[in-house]
Amino acid sequence: MNTLKIGNVTLENNLILAPMAGVTDLPFRLLCKEQGVGLLCMEMVSAKAIYYKNKNTEALLAIDSRERPVSLQLFGADADLISEIAKQIEDRPFDILDLNMGCPVPKVVNNGEGSALMKQPKLVEEILTKTVRAIRKPVTVKIRKGFDDETVNAVEIARIAEACGVSAVAVHGRTREQYYSGKADWDIIRQVKEAVSIPVIGNGDLVTPQDVMRMADQTGCDGFMIGRGAQGNPWIFSQMLTFLQTGVLPPKPSLNEVAKMLLRHARMQLEVKGAYTGIREIRKHAAWYTSGYRNSARLRGKINEVETYEQLESLFLDILEKGKE
Repeated sequence: MNTLKIGNVTLENNLILAPMAGVTDLPFRLLCKEQGVGLLCMEMVSAKAIYYKNKNTEALLAIDSRERPVSLQLFGADADLISEIAKQIEDRPFDILDLNMGCPVPKVVNNGEGSALMKQPKLVEEILTKTVRAIRKPVTVKIRKGFDDETVNAVEIARIAEACGVSAVAVHGRTREQYYSGKADWDIIRQVKEAVSIPVIGNGDLVTPQDVMRMADQTGCDGFMIGRGAQGNPWIFSQMLTFLQTGVLPPKPSLNEVAKMLLRHARMQLEVKGAYTGIREIRKHAAWYTSGYRNSARLRGKINEVETYEQLESLFLDILEKGKE
């Protein structure tokens, strides 16, 4: 399995958990770390929210020493503000600072942030130049294929990033207009890889170990960023590592293993977020964990009615008991 060097940070392997708002929080990152992921990306944080000391932001910035190396992702569209905030938070225990230029969500895009920045190469250059100069830690950037099919400019933005001193670029093979629909275009990842000499991380439609192998063959990229494939499936990293090292595809976890992991995730979630928020947030994870198993649709209906950890536990202990029959 290839190691990957991003600036002065060497990763044990080149599998990366993508930053996902509302998903890659501290409990989930720790579970993925146990499964061998090379780099964890935190949920994106607004540079403006840090500046205005938004009370919810501190929780998003929490890092546990066990999860390192970890990448902290900022989003914003004001070059001076982003570079200033980068400097302000540099002594926190993250290893890499990532700048989000790929988020497709309307409230982000309508502010000129996230993937909207791909329409403004000059502003991209200003943000990246100022941020790279502001801090000593490596700066990376996450981009998309382009904003829409008329403006496919990932290669141009990647070249700008390299010229600004950015240490690596992650490319999602869809335009902003596509959101997460349709098929990711891996050829754009290949084009970016051929255009720059910094590490290129491929992202989009990596849901099985075989996908990683195919993306490696088709694009020659240096790292692989797994997003939705990891939802409810922290095992994806150990499965990919086993497959890439041995060529053997490990079996899907049993419903029994899933129930145990989910209950553990729930306990961690409640510890970090408190009982009220924790149980509400674990519901969506529970739906992902159980997807594709027998009777999972009926089970999801029950999960959504759960109000306490005890209720969740009794629901899944029931499954564990039935699994023994």
